[in-house]
Amino acid sequence: MRNEADTRALLIDPKLKEAGWSDFQVVREYRYTLGRVILEGNRVRRGEPRRADYLLRINEAFPIAVVEAKAESEPAETGLEQAKRYAQDLGLAFAYATNGHRILEFDFFTNSSRELPGFPSPQELWDRWHSNSSLVDSLKANPGLFRDRNPLLYPYGSDKRPRYFQEVAIREVIKRVMLGRRRILLTMATGTGKTYVAFQVVWKLLKSGWLKNRHPDRPARVLFLADRVVLRDQAYNTFSPFADGVNEPRFKIEGHPPNLTRDLYFGIYQTLWSPDEEGRRLFEKFPSDFFDLVIIDECHRSGFGTWREILDHFGSAIHLGMTATPKQDENVDTYAYFCAEEPEVPLDPDHPERGTWRPPAYRYSLGQGIEDGFLATYKVHRVRTTVDAAGLKLEDAVEQGAEVFIPEDVEPREVYTTPQFEREITVPDRTRAMVRHLAGLLRQFGHMEKTMVFCVDMEHARLVARLLQDEFGPETGLPNYAVPIVSEEGEEARRALEAFADSSKSAPVVATTAELPSTGVDVPSCRNIVFMKTVSSPVLFKQIVGRGSRIDPATGKEWFRIIDYTGATRLFDEWDRPPVSRLEVPTGPQTAGLVGLVYHAQTGEPLPGARVSVRVGPNQWRGPILTNEEGRFRFEQLPAGSLQVSVDAPGFAPRALRVETLPDEVSEVAIPLKPAQKKGGKIRVEGLEVTIADEAVFLVEATGQQLTLAEYRDYSRLEVLKRAPTLRDLRAIWLDTDRRRAFLGELARSSVHPQVLAEVMGRLEADAFDLLAHLAFGAPIRTRSERAEAFLNREQDFLRRHTQEARWVILELLDKYRVGGVDQLEPEVFSLSPFREKGGAVKLSRAFGDLKAMGRSLREMRERIYAEETA
Repeated sequence: MRNEADTRALLIDPKLKEAGWSDFQVVREYRYTLGRVILEGNRVRRGEPRRADYLLRINEAFPIAVVEAKAESEPAETGLEQAKRYAQDLGLAFAYATNGHRILEFDFFTNSSRELPGFPSPQELWDRWHSNSSLVDSLKANPGLFRDRNPLLYPYGSDKRPRYFQEVAIREVIKRVMLGRRRILLTMATGTGKTYVAFQVVWKLLKSGWLKNRHPDRPARVLFLADRVVLRDQAYNTFSPFADGVNEPRFKIEGHPPNLTRDLYFGIYQTLWSPDEEGRRLFEKFPSDFFDLVIIDECHRSGFGTWREILDHFGSAIHLGMTATPKQDENVDTYAYFCAEEPEVPLDPDHPERGTWRPPAYRYSLGQGIEDGFLATYKVHRVRTTVDAAGLKLEDAVEQGAEVFIPEDVEPREVYTTPQFEREITVPDRTRAMVRHLAGLLRQFGHMEKTMVFCVDMEHARLVARLLQDEFGPETGLPNYAVPIVSEEGEEARRALEAFADSSKSAPVVATTAELPSTGVDVPSCRNIVFMKTVSSPVLFKQIVGRGSRIDPATGKEWFRIIDYTGATRLFDEWDRPPVSRLEVPTGPQTAGLVGLVYHAQTGEPLPGARVSVRVGPNQWRGPILTNEEGRFRFEQLPAGSLQVSVDAPGFAPRALRVETLPDEVSEVAIPLKPAQKKGGKIRVEGLEVTIADEAVFLVEATGQQLTLAEYRDYSRLEVLKRAPTLRDLRAIWLDTDRRRAFLGELARSSVHPQVLAEVMGRLEADAFDLLAHLAFGAPIRTRSERAEAFLNREQDFLRRHTQEARWVILELLDKYRVGGVDQLEPEVFSLSPFREKGGAVKLSRAFGDLKAMGRSLREMRERIYAEETA
C-alpha cells in the first residue's frame, strides 16, 4: 500500500489530469492561513497553518473545489469532513476526499455526498456552480459578456494576491452585483483589508465591462465615500493601479464646482454636503444616476443621520457598505439598510424559535483573524485604582485632607465611580497614579514601544501626555515623546498623528487622545492600547482595540497589549455568536393615528416648531414634522403596535419615548421637554492619596479567567500539585525526559509557563525546576549557575571516573545547562556546536565506552545536578 505522498503522485495526480485539470489549475499543498500567534508569556510561537492538499481553480481568480488526499490504505471517508471544513473556510461549493481509488464528492448546493468514478472536469464544475448560483439569467440579461469577461473570472488587479477570506469577500460581493442586488454589506475586522477588497471588486467590475454594460452609452463610475480625509486618501492610494501612467481616472472631491469627467471619485460627506454661494450642496450638482457604485466606508458611523440625503440622492446606484463591527443594538439601522435584500436565515440553526435575521454578504471577525494568524493576538492587563475599586465620597476625601472644589452650578453626587471620573469630577491624583503605573509598565515592556492612550476628553488627554512627557522626556531626549492628538489642534495634530503612525519614526512614542484615532488610522507598530476612559459602546470599543490588531513585520510586532484602567474590556465578546435579535417591524394594516402635544416641562407652555419623528421599524421613520403654534402634531396611517417617538426643539433636551398605537384608532400623547442644562463645571479634588488597588494580567485561555499575579501563582501551584503531589514526585518527573516533557506540555495547556513565572518574579536565571518547587512546596529558588557551581564543587569524584575527553563533554554540557536548563542535557544536544564539530554523539560516545554508557552518564549527571532535592 502506498503512503499519502505516493498516493498523490501515482494515483490522484493522474486522475486529475485525466479529468482535464491542468497544472496551472491545480494548487498543491495550498496553505491558506499563517497559523495563530500563540503567546507564552512574552514569547511567541506560531500554531499550525491550515492546508488543503489540492485547491482546484477554474482560473487564477476563481477557486472552485478542494481535494483532501489520504493514503491508499485509508478509507476515503476519513478525509471528507476535513475537506468540507476547508471548502467552507474558502467559500467553495465542492469538496472531494480520495485515497486514489475511491472519490467522494460533497456538494454544498445540495448538502449531500456521492461517490464518483472520476473527478469532474473544470467545465463541468463551472457549469454546475454557475447554474446553482442563479447567475444564468443574469448573464443572459447582459449579452456580449463572454466567459473571459465575466467579473468573477477576471484577473485580480495587483501583484499582491488576496488572502483567502478576501477572495471570498470579493466573490460574494460580485455575485450579488451580478444578481442585481443594490444594497450589500461587508463586515470585516479592522486590519483585514476592507479597502483592498473594495479595490479588487471595482477592478473586476470595471475591467470586465460588467458595470459599463448596464449603459453602453457612457462610462461606468464609482464613488468611494468616507467621513474623514485620512480614510479618503488611504482609499485613493489603494486604487492607484487604475492609474496607468497615461490616464488618471481617479479624482479627489475637494470642493465646488464638481468635476464630471473622471471614473473613480473619492470624497468625504462633509465636502459633498457643503453648499455654494446660492445654497446648493455639492452632491446635488452630480446627476442622481451619475454613479453606478457607491462604496460607503465605516458605514456604521456615517451612513445615516445628516448624510442620508447624499445616499438617497445616489439611490439608483449599488451601495456597498463596509464596517468593522458586528451587528449590535446601536447599528441595527445600518444592517437593516444594507442587508434588506439578503435572504433571512435562522439566528441559531439549532434553535429556530429564536427567530431570523439577514446577515451581511460576508463576515470576518477579529477572533477569526487572530485564529488564522493574520491579526495580532493580545494580552489584557486589567488595573483598578483605589478610588475606582471603592468609589469616591467627597466627605471621605475631605477627611483625608484633600481639597474639594465644587462649582456653584453643580449638585454633587453622594458617590463617584469610574464612569464619572474626568467627566463630572476631575481627580488629578487618580490620573497621576494611573500614569505612574503605566510608566512602570512601559519601563518593564520597553518604553519606546508605540502606545495609544484613550482619555475622557481633550483636557484629560493633555494632562496624561504632559505627565508621560515629564516622566520619559528627560531620559529619552525627545521633546515629543508623548503628544496629545485632539481634534481641536488641526493640522499640527495631523502631522503628529502621521509621525506616530510611521513605523520608521521613533517619535512620538505615545499618543493620547479623546477619540480621534478610534477608526481609520493605521498604526501597525502600536504595541499598547490603553483605556483611561470608560467605554459603554461595543462598536467604539472594537474600533479602539482595532488600532492595535495589525501585525507589523517592519518592527516584528505579532501581538499587542490592552491596558485597561476602566473596565472597558468587559465588552469583549465572540463575533461568531448569534447576533442580537433584530427589531420587529410592526405588521398588519397601517390604520392607526397619533396626535400629541409638546410643551415646556416647567412652565406648561406649548412649544411650536418642535421636531417630531416616529420610528416604525429598523431604518423606517415618519417625519420629522414640526409642531404648530399650539405645540401640536398629528401622524396618520401608522402601524399598530409599540412605536418610538423622538422629539427635539432648540434650547431643550431631546426626548425619545415609546407609545402604543391601536388599529383604526387615534392615540394621544403629551410630551414635556426640559430646557437643556448648561454643562456645569467639574468638581475638582486635589491632594487625595490614590494607589493601584489590584491588577489582573494573566489569562487562562481554557477558561477565559483574568488573574492577578497572586491569583496566577496560586492557580499555578494547584496545577503543579495536581500532577506532582510531593517534591519527590516532582523530582522524579523532572529527571525522566518523557515524563518531564509531558508534564510541561500539560502545564502549558493549562496556561502555566515556567518562563512566565520567571519573568514576573524577576528570576530569569532561576532553574525551571526550582521555580515550580518553590511555588508548590516552598523550596528555595536556585539559579542554573548556582546548581552548576554546586555540581563542580561536589562531584569531582564523578568527573575523575571519566576520561579527559569525556570530562570535556560533561563540562561543555554543564555550560549549556547554565544557559538553557535541563533540556541541554539530552542526546539531541550533540547535533549542535561544539559537539557537531567533534563528530557528534557517535564519535564522542567512544570516550564513554559506547552510546549506552554515554546515555547512562547523562542520566547520572542530571541526577547529581538535582541531587540535593532528595534531602
